[in-house]
Amino acid sequence: MKVVIAEKPSVARELAKVFGANQKKAGYIEGKGYSFTWAFGHLLQLAPPQEYGYYGWRVQNLPMLPLKFKLAIRKVKTKEGMVDDPAVKKQLAVIKSLFDECTEIIVATDAGREGELIFRYIYYYLKCKKPFRRLWISSQTDEAIKNGFRNLKPGIEYDTLFNSAHCRSESDWLVGMNATQALSISAGNKAVLSLGRVQTPTLAMICQRFLETKNFVPQIYFQVAIQLKKGEQFFRAISTVNFDEKEKAEAVLEKVLDLAAGHQKGGYIKDVEAKAKKEPPPLLHDLSSLQQEANKKKGYTADQTLGILQNLYESKLITYPRTGSRFIADDVFTTVPGLISKFTDHPLFGKQAQELLGFKLNKRSVNAKKVTDHHAVLPTGENARQLSSDRQAVYDMVVGRMIEAFHKDCLKETTKIIVTSGIDFVANGTVVQSAGWRSVFNDNDEEKKDEDNAMLPKVTKGENLDITNKAILKKQTKPKPLYNEATLLKALETCGKDIEDEELRYAMKESGLGTPATRAAIIETLIKREYITREKKNLVPSVKGLGVYEVVKDKKIAHAELTGQWEKRLEEIRTGASVKDFKAEITEYTKNITQELLMAGSNLKEILNDVKVA
Repeated sequence: MKVVIAEKPSVARELAKVFGANQKKAGYIEGKGYSFTWAFGHLLQLAPPQEYGYYGWRVQNLPMLPLKFKLAIRKVKTKEGMVDDPAVKKQLAVIKSLFDECTEIIVATDAGREGELIFRYIYYYLKCKKPFRRLWISSQTDEAIKNGFRNLKPGIEYDTLFNSAHCRSESDWLVGMNATQALSISAGNKAVLSLGRVQTPTLAMICQRFLETKNFVPQIYFQVAIQLKKGEQFFRAISTVNFDEKEKAEAVLEKVLDLAAGHQKGGYIKDVEAKAKKEPPPLLHDLSSLQQEANKKKGYTADQTLGILQNLYESKLITYPRTGSRFIADDVFTTVPGLISKFTDHPLFGKQAQELLGFKLNKRSVNAKKVTDHHAVLPTGENARQLSSDRQAVYDMVVGRMIEAFHKDCLKETTKIIVTSGIDFVANGTVVQSAGWRSVFNDNDEEKKDEDNAMLPKVTKGENLDITNKAILKKQTKPKPLYNEATLLKALETCGKDIEDEELRYAMKESGLGTPATRAAIIETLIKREYITREKKNLVPSVKGLGVYEVVKDKKIAHAELTGQWEKRLEEIRTGASVKDFKAEITEYTKNITQELLMAGSNLKEILNDVKVA
């Protein structure tokens, strides 16, 4: 008998159904020579401090550096305190019995770092020695499952993936447990002040942006605007310089008036610059970009979007969603025309899907070297019936992006006209000549500066035009907006660096903060810890969050770049880099941050009292 272990019951049921196994037992399904069992996510975790002899929150215990980590059953809160979860103990007993009886184990937990960790922790906790092979699939369709079982991989091929996951788990324990206890103890043990390897630099980013915005002093400035006429068409031009005093702007306006008052042609066309521009389609979606789009368009939280995507995946409608790649390999690309043909009747994208089948597909998102554990998110082509409104909305984002990504470039002409009337004025305009991929969502509403004109008339250098109107515009500088979930997720990819170019941002993702699969949980953790709150779409720090930030802001634990480098190191471990070196570095860092926080936290109570939120 072979045992197949999945990450959750719903996946195990789907796998069993494909094999025709239908004998339901307590904790597993049996049939056709297989037993299909499951975990409930993380059944096991690294043991808490007391299991290493560190009792109570005491300075003498710090830093806590276990020589060898132990595994413990997930705990639940009861009237008697924290106890081993009875449901977990029961399921582990089922899994142990099946492991003891089987000839081989097939690992069908999610094909990624955390999925590997879930299985290995169970395997080692149960002291199992049976051989195991790995099911590695990117889709839950029947054909993908069957093909995956025909191509099972030796478990040893995923040892480095487990090493990466295990190092992540241990480093989170070391930094989180020690930093949390050190700060809480030095602040008088009035409350648990949770810190973490990833959550603390994320909190720092949110607090820093909030304080920058709160303390921002706007600067008033003035511009001069003129309206010109060519034939029957009017357009606007703005002064190329800004004025810090209104009187200076009025002096310029007077000169414009003088030129126009005598019925002279008031605007001299100094220069005309027209450029053809090709705008390539966006890359396919990964988890992070989907979460960003869903937040912008629908206001869904990152956690909500992840839940919807997981549901769509388990319903066989999309490929594996917890991916950090926005590319596909050539073998997947060969299936794309057939996939697009499944959507020619789609109510939103049918026309564009039909059009795509008539010409050569854009290959911008095709690059095997940039595909990691899983390729970009794609629809599977399975028929989507009677989806709830939120599932339909996110599913359409996946389908629409696929059609966009393989569509033609958007062709534009950008025009810049320099007009002289006393001083230089500039008029900018963009004409879309061929919408290409932008026709999929009719997405022509790019962010434009308010001086842009949708369309400019044809003018020639040396021409004089009538000025028909003029005005002084009062403007003021604006702070960077507060983070919302979409902009925070984008910033986490690049450790807070403002990078708009999606390919450059993608190139930096290995140095990002957290992973696409964990960033939603980071946000939810900060809310649960009462460090931040949601105010409309914005993420705003609480008094408690600001107080903690004030204490840690100059410490390495709050530096996104450091944690981003650790995330990069974890990825390198996945490809074979030294585990020993990383562990030594984390241990040394843990010693330093513990000592720093034991000294720094004494001011926290006073800071919490002093911090006022506007």
